Amino acid sequence: MSATTHRRRLSTTGMILAVVVAIAAVVLGMWRPWAPLDSGSPLGASAEGDGGASTAIAPAPLVLPENPTTLVFGDSWTYGSAANVPTLGYAYVLADLIGGATVVDGVRGSGYLKPGIDGPGFGERIAALDAALLPDLVIIQGSINDRAQGAAGYREAVIAAWDALTAIYPEAAIVVLGPAPHELPVGTETARIDVDLSELAAARGWWYISPIAQNWITEQNYLDVIDVEEGRKHPSTDGHRYLAEKLSAALEEIRTAPVTEAGGSETTPSE
Repeated sequence: MSATTHRRRLSTTGMILAVVVAIAAVVLGMWRPWAPLDSGSPLGASAEGDGGASTAIAPAPLVLPENPTTLVFGDSWTYGSAANVPTLGYAYVLADLIGGATVVDGVRGSGYLKPGIDGPGFGERIAALDAALLPDLVIIQGSINDRAQGAAGYREAVIAAWDALTAIYPEAAIVVLGPAPHELPVGTETARIDVDLSELAAARGWWYISPIAQNWITEQNYLDVIDVEEGRKHPSTDGHRYLAEKLSAALEEIRTAPVTEAGGSETTPSE
């Protein structure tokens, strides 16, 4: 083989390798398997999840009448625990901030799996709701009370409870208010509940408000919001007002969110 022929073959081989490398670079640049998936899910919801949360649906902006009737359903935080009187709890204060009236249904210690101190778990309580109430908005809050129950059966219990809620109030707008941290750092199970609820809400096209993801309670304001002594790590009276103000602001952002061509929302708002 002559030196000239050998050099030509090397040159041809080098050109082929260069083309292969260029194509690989383009493919990797488009694929980027290490890059996080872009999700348009509301308030920290993942695009996919187990237990029925297969696809995220962009939620529509919240449309309410001038003086809405709002049912606030939840646990001890909704009950008003640790406020000077329960009626100074965030769920009651909310009525003055958004107008209309709030109907408060809070049971201490209650969760989707765990029965409460003053009543059963969420599923049984929802089944007992007054169908004649006809609220314009339902805010279903919490709960951190299921953190000791584990993940087994949790999503199934949430799905069943939410199915019952929509059956009772088919015309109501529903907003899910996730668990707020009663202590910092946020516990692993509390964080898991937050993710589970956000994914399940996203699958229904419901707005999900995550106090955890939106940093409503931080190391800087923790003792201003949470009564760690007599309140046993529940919001103080001032803490309840603060939560009501944060919730009111989040609801207002949802109400003014622009509509996309798909009928969802281009923005996501900030327990």
